[in-house]
Amino acid sequence: MNLYEIWVDLAPGAKDRDLVTAIQNWLDHHVHNKTIETYRISRRKFGFGFAPLGEFHITIETRDLAQLDAAFSLTATRTGDAEQLHREVYSRVTNYHAALYRDFPDPQDMR
Repeated sequence: MNLYEIWVDLAPGAKDRDLVTAIQNWLDHHVHNKTIETYRISRRKFGFGFAPLGEFHITIETRDLAQLDAAFSLTATRTGDAEQLHREVYSRVTNYHAALYRDFPDPQDMR
């Protein structure tokens, strides 16, 4: 499994529940199109955490890098539902940070 990790803060004037709804709508669109497997949204609790990473944390799981590439390709169309749903997310966030992780050891590791 590949884990695309995203950290963001709420943009000035944006509402937390509106952001979460927008993320859910956007990522449900990806699940429906089979460009991701699943996702999880979390929020820093009691201010604990590494502040520069952001208050909200989104984990997106894909089977492999080909599926992740398909998710990026869907986003890159910048048309129709994909563009509208993505805009609803990125218009509500600031301080975007991302990382890519994988299960370890890799399932194909033959040692």
